[in-house]
Amino acid sequence: MVRRGRPPLEGEWSLPGGAQEAGETVAEAACREVLEETGIVMEPGPVVEVIDLIERDGAGAVRFHYTIIDIMGRWTAGEPSGADDVAEARWVPLADLPNVEMWSETRRVILKAAAMRDGMGW
Repeated sequence: MVRRGRPPLEGEWSLPGGAQEAGETVAEAACREVLEETGIVMEPGPVVEVIDLIERDGAGAVRFHYTIIDIMGRWTAGEPSGADDVAEARWVPLADLPNVEMWSETRRVILKAAAMRDGMGW
């Protein structure tokens, strides 16, 4: 997991991610972002969830709108180290999730991915 260093969700724990580049597949973007933000090399897996994150200001105007495509990944190399736009990166055991400050959707996606992983035999 990564602690966000910039909005949206600045200071909260989240999953690594960022903008997809032109010509890049979703899987390629996910692998690149994980590597850039954490130093971890991963093998991409299936899509877990697609979420719209829309943050509004006090007047109701949209400040940010991101479509998040969460994919499962399997670690292949590296140790977590915060880089790029994250303040910190670390492994978080599933049992510790209730004690980590994060967006409720992030927690839901992690638990969904864990259930999918168990069903896949990863």
